Amino acid sequence: MNRNPIIPFVVIMVFGIGLMFLLSFKGLGDAKDLAEEKDGGGTKTETVAEKPEDIYQKSCIGCHGDQYQGGVGPKLKGVGTRRSDDEIKTIITKGKNAMPPGLVSEDKAPEMVKWLKTLK
Repeated sequence: MNRNPIIPFVVIMVFGIGLMFLLSFKGLGDAKDLAEEKDGGGTKTETVAEKPEDIYQKSCIGCHGDQYQGGVGPKLKGVGTRRSDDEIKTIITKGKNAMPPGLVSEDKAPEMVKWLKTLK
């Protein structure tokens, strides 16, 4: 008995076309969700660190080191004797050189400056 050799190819083709249509409809549904997120309508929650130590662990440790010894960024021990409060606040909120802006929010900046001044 000879079997028709084209049947497996037709089955694969029909399966592929069906899968293509299914994924297209899935993509259309996702496109609406992505458009909502882009417009700011998405549900995006962000947790804000409360303590300066938490902010440091989250945002600063990669460049300034786990013992404040520096690395990519300068060492933070003794920063209170080298810079004024306003200068430190400007750097941590607006950035300077390789340090990106916005790592510390304006409302948390005074608390962060006070904490940085205590590092010895």
